[in-house]
Amino acid sequence: MSEQKKERPKVPEGKARYVVTRQMKPNEKGFVGYETVWEPFQKEVEYQTPKRP
Repeated sequence: MSEQKKERPKVPEGKARYVVTRQMKPNEKGFVGYETVWEPFQKEVEYQTPKRP
């Protein structure tokens, strides 16, 4: 049987509606991870106490 390759192919940046995924560089053990960046789904507004009647 053949051995697995030590190098991983370069993967293009993945883009979806609320998320971006990028391939990270391999670490000293050869593990290649992926960085995931999420955009917020909704805006947060500072809470204001209601007026008293």
